[in-house]
Parts: sequence; C-alpha cells; structure tokens
Amino acid sequence: MRNNLRKFPICFLIILIVGWAVGLFSPTLGVSAEGTSQQPLKKVVIGYSSIAVSSLPTWVALEAGFFRKYGLDAQLLFVESGSRMVQTLVSGDVVAAQAAGVPVIQSNLQGSGVVLIAGFLNTLDYKFIVSRDITRPDQLKGKAVAVSRIGSSSDFATRYALEKYGLVPDKDVTILQIGSQPARFAALESGKISGVMIAIPLTAKAAKAGHNTMADLQMLGLEYQHNALAVSQNLIKTQPDLVRNILKADVEAIHFMKTHRKETIAILSKYLKIDDADALQEAYEAEVQALIPEKPYPTMKGIQIILRELGVKDPNARSARPEQFVDLSFIKELDSSGFIDRLYKSPAVATATPRVEPAPVPVIAAKENVTPLVETRTKQLAAEEKAKPVAKQIPASTERAVPVTAKATKPAAQEYMVKLGDTLSKLAERFYNSPYKWEKIYEANKDTVKNPHYIYVGQKLTIPADDQAS
Repeated sequence: MRNNLRKFPICFLIILIVGWAVGLFSPTLGVSAEGTSQQPLKKVVIGYSSIAVSSLPTWVALEAGFFRKYGLDAQLLFVESGSRMVQTLVSGDVVAAQAAGVPVIQSNLQGSGVVLIAGFLNTLDYKFIVSRDITRPDQLKGKAVAVSRIGSSSDFATRYALEKYGLVPDKDVTILQIGSQPARFAALESGKISGVMIAIPLTAKAAKAGHNTMADLQMLGLEYQHNALAVSQNLIKTQPDLVRNILKADVEAIHFMKTHRKETIAILSKYLKIDDADALQEAYEAEVQALIPEKPYPTMKGIQIILRELGVKDPNARSARPEQFVDLSFIKELDSSGFIDRLYKSPAVATATPRVEPAPVPVIAAKENVTPLVETRTKQLAAEEKAKPVAKQIPASTERAVPVTAKATKPAAQEYMVKLGDTLSKLAERFYNSPYKWEKIYEANKDTVKNPHYIYVGQKLTIPADDQAS
C-alpha cells in the first residue's frame, strides 16, 4: 500500500505529460476561437464561385491555417457561377458560400432563407475588355459578349455598361453564358465573343494581348455587393458558433492578406494558375490593399442598387429593404469586441511588408473617333450612385480644381486631379455646363490621356477655360 502511494505521484505526472503532449501535437485536436479549450476539428465544406482575386479570403483562410485555428477541418468546393453556388448552399452541400450578392438576394426573395454575413468586395472591380478590332461602343452592335450566367454580377455589370453606351442588351448586343472568368477570357481570345467583363489580373493579360479596354467600372465609384459570404438562417439559429468561427477565420485571413504580401501572392498564383509577377502585383495592390475592407461589412447602399435593378421585373424586390438580406450580428460582434482592431495592432503588422501606393493603371493606346461615356439616359441613376468610398482603403482625392499659373495662350486654364467616379463627360458638364464639350478637355490632355474612357484616380488634367471650349 505504501509502495503504491509512493508510485502515485509519478504515474500522475506521466499521465499529465502524455495528456499535454497529445493535446499540443495531435493533428486531430484544435484550439477554440479564443484558444481557451480543445475540441475535435469539425469537418465542413465551404464553397466559392469565382476564380478571381475577390475569393482570396476563403483561399487564404484554408492555406494559412485559419480554418483549423478556429476548429474547422475545411474542404473548399468550387462551383462555377454565383447562382449555382447559392443553390448548393440552399441544398446543404456547403455550410457557407463566398458568392456574388445578386444570386444570394434573388434566392432570399424566393424564400430560401440565405443571408449575407460579410461583404468582401463592395464595388465592381470589372473592366469591360473588347477585341482588338473594337474601338467604339457602336461597333458592338450585332456582336456577342460573355457573362458567367444570367443574373450574376458579371451580367449586371455588362448590362449596366452597355446601357451607359446607349446599347440595348439582348437586342443590340447578344449576351452569352460562358462561365468563369478564365473561360470567358478564352472565348474572347478565340474570337467567339467580342467583349467580356473580367477583373485583375486577367485584365493585365488582356492588355498584353492587345485587347482594348472599353470601360473601367471601378472608376464609376458604384457601391455594389459584388462578393460576399453567405450562410443560411437555419445555420445561424442552430450552430451560431460555427458561423462565428468561419467569419473569424475569414477576417483573420484578410489581416494576413494585407500584412503578408509574398505569401498572399503565392496563394493567389496557385489558385489563379498564373505566374505573371507584374499581373499578380497589380492584383494585390488594386484589390487586396485598395478594395477588400479590414472590417468586411456588407454594403447596404450596394444591396439597394441590386434591389432596384431586380425590381424592374420582380415586384417583391421593389418593396424589399436591404436589411432583410443581411445578418450583421457576427461582424458587429467581432468589431465591437475589438477582435479586428487587435489584429491590426499586433506586433506582426509592424514587421509586415509595408503598403505601397498603387501605381497609376496603364493607359490603353487611343484609337480614332473614340466616343467617351456620356450619361444621359441614366442621369437619375448616376445621381443616386455618386461614390462614397466603399472601403476605407480605396484611394480617392478630395482636391478641388486649383488655378494654375496663367499662360499667354491659356490665361484661365485650371489643373484638376481626377476623383473616384469622374469621366470626361462629367468634368465637361461640371466646368462648362455641357457634357458634350468633353473633347476640349481631351484635346488639352492628349499627351497623358491616350483613351478618353481611361482616366484614373489621382491623374492630373488641364481644364481649358470655358471660352476656349465654346
């Protein structure tokens, strides 16, 4: 008996050591969201619908181990197009989906119960790329352009741009459903279509191939729920901790993206299957640093714009309110608790790769007789959609027109710095009270503005005097 008592502390100590070792090193055990308890990893399937930079939060959450950190043994499932992705979410084949806002809202209107809990891209990042032989919008008449699927964000963006140019979708221009961005770009390359909405870094590849940029939707400053995280309301009710941990993993992934450039670009290269260093760097600066918000709240204004577009055909959309399509409780909890702020105040940020201001986007060479965007048919819509910054990282200047030193030939010329949402037509209307006087601004800046469609935030323009523009 005495010998047994003498051995007890040693046995107990061995048990403690073994238990500690298993808890620390076993691949089948994980740490809870706050790191205070151990629990078996929960197997989940999480979907994404786009092979684009906007899908990075989900990719990084997996590759950098944040899903595992928050107790999830995650498997990613790619389902081409947002509408199909949402159907997969409704069926229960995935617990959460990173998808476009439009199909989520449409599904909710039909009673599916899916809602948005985060907004990863709250504006349109597309550029409308056209084939080498297209230099004017009217040349698209009788030709075909591609979208992923009807009702998707690429479909909305394409119709939005065509209408801005005075073209009637499905009448003047045929719209084909082709699928993912790489598939759509391949169709442009093969000559099957004449135009396509694609995002960085494919836009850089398109420029190198000699294709023309007809419009940059990011310059419109349009708030729009382009890419978001969706879950079912049933999951929120039955497994709120699961929803919370998925969002925590994504939020921490965004922090990792913004503070670990090299590693993030490597993950981006892996999923996009490209190794063009210039294109990847441009993608990182233009989207990761400039557009994806540190605190990924959905955009209420962007959802309202979608509802207005859907309301043309769906009376339910006309009477709906943006709040019906979101559950902000989880992102508000992470925000108000200081969870997000603590990430960016951690020592890791100080040693991370410093942020670099985005370089001006290369300008596509101008063609003859290129007509700029003149907003007449949609003036009321444009007024409602004047840009507010959709993420605090978006570069936007508040500088007003400043007189420059008078010259003999141009005594009243002004220097102006381009702001988010500007077009030459808008500037002509602002300075000359006529959008049709845009050509005078273009002529005065031909050395730096090679294409009247393609001005960028921060670019300096010379505005000739009004009497010279008459």
